[in-house]
Amino acid sequence: MENTRNTIEMESSQQAIERAIVRSDWAAVTEAAEGWIQSLAGGHDPRPHFALNAVYLMRGEFAAAWKTHARCLQEEKDISVIRAWMEDLLEHHRSHASACLVAGLFLAQSGESEQSVNRYRDAIRLDPKMAQAHYFLAQIHERADRMEMAIKEYRDAVRLDPAYAAARINLGVVYQQRGQFEMAIPQYREVIKMNPNDPVAHANLASALAEQGKIEAALAEYKEALKLNPKDAEAHFAVAELYQHKNRIDMAITEYKAALEAEPNFSPAETALGWILFDGGNKQEAMDRFNRALKGNPEDGHAYFGLARIYADRGKPETAIELYNKALKLEKDPDKKSQIMSYAYKAGGTWDL
Repeated sequence: MENTRNTIEMESSQQAIERAIVRSDWAAVTEAAEGWIQSLAGGHDPRPHFALNAVYLMRGEFAAAWKTHARCLQEEKDISVIRAWMEDLLEHHRSHASACLVAGLFLAQSGESEQSVNRYRDAIRLDPKMAQAHYFLAQIHERADRMEMAIKEYRDAVRLDPAYAAARINLGVVYQQRGQFEMAIPQYREVIKMNPNDPVAHANLASALAEQGKIEAALAEYKEALKLNPKDAEAHFAVAELYQHKNRIDMAITEYKAALEAEPNFSPAETALGWILFDGGNKQEAMDRFNRALKGNPEDGHAYFGLARIYADRGKPETAIELYNKALKLEKDPDKKSQIMSYAYKAGGTWDL
């Protein structure tokens, strides 16, 4: 009798969620999903967690979405349960844009991102004014390096919903990656105008300004971002790089250390501190920093380069050559590769690595 009652309750909760999805009533989806989870009394069913995951994505609450993702889209058995649910949802509600959109979110997060494109396009066909469908379709294009298509879809999302902060941020990022700073910066500024307390918008604006060479303006924006989110390791690291560029080494060290306080395994900061120590003649502590960097990120070519320089200085060319070789394999920057090759030649007397 108890099992029968539980089954009826689950069916009722699932149906309530489906009705709310069809209406695009995300508050009702949340209420039904949370009630379903409470009724499980410690048991596990991935469906209500996925429903919450979809809502968080719609709202742009990506940290919360990531937490729910772990409860519904990591185990193959859970993915199979949700796949069956989404197939059933589409069978009964394929003419509703929101049902297609949620089915697309499932596909995008379960390793079938290209298949999600059709569901997002179905949603747009059924509701051309659905900004979220354009946004999530743009994400798929961006991941697949179809940047022109990504820009079009992000722009459509912003056109349909000018207050869509996540779409503006992503559009700005794509422009910035293409070096179109004059297109990226207005997107970040618009988000800040709508929400002055958005740390991501401030940090992205700072990054774009820094790439334009506007260092003081960039520092001001990074400082604003860090007021709003003091635990942003990447922002601390970026500020440190700007200080180092201006030869304000003490302030750079402070910010690199702040990055590590925010995120103890943030290996780029360890590597940067290692090089400052190396250049200052403190080779032993530099070696410790490089080793900690490689513990956090075994593919840090710049840390291998630093270790190679130390072993070469200590008269251990064979170990140095081995480390130079690792650095060369991992380094992507052509100028840095040439620098590594030059030091490797000095250590081994040959270009044959």
